[in-house]
Amino acid sequence: MKKALLYLFFAFLALVLTAAVAIYLVVKLALAPGPDEWPTRVKTGPFSLNVGVPTAIRLATSSWFAPWLDGRSLDTRHGVIRFGWNEPTTTLELRCEPCSASVPALGSAPIRLDSLRITARRDAGSLNGMLEAAPAATTVSTVAGDNVLRARWDGRLTQKTLQLHIDAPEAPIARWYTVLAPGLPELQRARIGGTLGLRAQVDLPAGSFSLHPRIEQFTVEGLGTEAMLNARSSCGAPARLANDSWLARAVIAAEDQRFFTHPGYDLAELTASIEANQKAGQVERGGSTLTQQLARLVATGGERSAERKLRELLYAVEMEQTLGKARILQLYLDNAPWGPNLCGAEAAARRYFKRSARNLEPAQAVWLAAMLNNPGLAVEKWQRDGRIDGERAKSVAEGLRGITRLQREALIRNVANARFAPP
Repeated sequence: MKKALLYLFFAFLALVLTAAVAIYLVVKLALAPGPDEWPTRVKTGPFSLNVGVPTAIRLATSSWFAPWLDGRSLDTRHGVIRFGWNEPTTTLELRCEPCSASVPALGSAPIRLDSLRITARRDAGSLNGMLEAAPAATTVSTVAGDNVLRARWDGRLTQKTLQLHIDAPEAPIARWYTVLAPGLPELQRARIGGTLGLRAQVDLPAGSFSLHPRIEQFTVEGLGTEAMLNARSSCGAPARLANDSWLARAVIAAEDQRFFTHPGYDLAELTASIEANQKAGQVERGGSTLTQQLARLVATGGERSAERKLRELLYAVEMEQTLGKARILQLYLDNAPWGPNLCGAEAAARRYFKRSARNLEPAQAVWLAAMLNNPGLAVEKWQRDGRIDGERAKSVAEGLRGITRLQREALIRNVANARFAPP
């Protein structure tokens, strides 16, 4: 009797294993990517298989298969995704709490959302739905909530790509901060005004995107930046340079040509840099204004992360309101790094050219401004080759404003022929 039960048990076990393998093979064959299809690798439990993404999307949003997903979950590199199905509207729902994604354009640290809800409905190759994001204290739902960000999206699915268009209507900027970076210490004391709306296009699997933000009446109070009106730099004696000095104009040409017209941030430059960095897969181009760079020097530090950029933006906006352009420029010149263990325009001018920053020749001012892009690397090149990056210096000379055409041509020649003793 015992032997018969044992045989029965093993037979049942073999049947279960056979059924599991059969289901795995069926799923593997059904979802296997075609010759020209966009593939990805999915791991669930002990199983791992290559999946055609368009095929999986069509399957997951089909009215005959999606009900089977209802109540199930999938562990992905972005977080655990839980599925739901709304039969009357034939809409798939995905929830991820928390959810994260790496965006190389914004640094190595992943973007993290406490709660993300996505709805999706498909009609042949067209998709559409809603995105809802909220901090941990709020549960995203179809009911309006003060801390929920919402956006509509639509997409076009082919065998090789998925192109998404996202439209987030204007919402308080304070809400964007609460959702995207609820842990920022500045949110405990900052009073943030204004609204932000956003349109974006995302191309998958390339991961490239374009952004079109809309910001209105952005204000910040409560961070205490007014104390910097009389602040002293730890870099040494202040340069006390006027806005029209050669070095001040060269620095603006090198780092922020729209300095006197932007409100602390430059949306055109910021979005262009994010798109270029995403395409490169790493941070290669900075989009920070002089005001944001000053915020980094005196308040936030230089960590490459989205949260640091968001903190930097708060300080920059408030500094524009409390300090004004002239003081911001002075503070930047007196705190900017100009090489290993060297900061401030006065210290840099005396170290490299043995004269005060106010007495720099135009070519020397352009030389110093061109170094700001990467001071350490510029010093190494200067010591090795006897000069810094010539193309960079020429670009600064070409962008310098407030001089005549003849003065610019003479300056470009002088910069090209300049040879200064290495430090």
